[in-house]
Amino acid sequence: MALSDLLYPDNPKRKQELIHLHQELLDCMSTNFHATNELVGVLNEHLGCTITPIEMRESSTVKENCEIIIQVMSEIQHQVQKIDSDMKEKLEPVLYQKLYDIKEPELEKIAIAQRVFSIIFGEATSTAAMVAIKLLGSNHLTLTVSKLISLLAQIGASVLGGVSITIIGLGLEMILHAILGAVERTQLLTAVRSYEKHLAEFKAASEKYQSAIHEVTSLVRQQVQ
Repeated sequence: MALSDLLYPDNPKRKQELIHLHQELLDCMSTNFHATNELVGVLNEHLGCTITPIEMRESSTVKENCEIIIQVMSEIQHQVQKIDSDMKEKLEPVLYQKLYDIKEPELEKIAIAQRVFSIIFGEATSTAAMVAIKLLGSNHLTLTVSKLISLLAQIGASVLGGVSITIIGLGLEMILHAILGAVERTQLLTAVRSYEKHLAEFKAASEKYQSAIHEVTSLVRQQVQ
């Protein structure tokens, strides 16, 4: 037992609490990686994108894994913006406005989008048009992607951003090494409170993000059946 643990017996408990929070974060990140790859698969198959699927790197740090998912999320945002630009460029203003008119029937919007994709690709399926309309009209997805990018950046920059995801206990000891007594206790309390805050926000945003992706991918599965 470390000298600091003898002086402050609640520290081992704090460390275990921090490890538990850390594992919760990694589980949540893993689910987001999976959901993101689902959306990447839809974009690549139906909209002609070439986004590379991602996977968590167990030998890398939390920060590095945050950067991996931020990069692909940013690419998804770029592709959605590109679709919007194509629509705006190739449609008459009245038709373009219809794409964002909540009163306009969705089937009409899909028909408009399919017309544009037929110009771009030579031919286009209704599934591709439907995916485009869902992405363009989903403030839910747009906002959750932006929120997650912001939270992932915060988590990567946090006190445990440099911890490798495979050596959680050892990683914490490395961070806390040579910190004794009250200093260690203060650092642990600060880290736990910070992680609790980040994790609560991250889990809530992740659930919305995964729900928005599931809405799109479920519709695609129904279309192709």
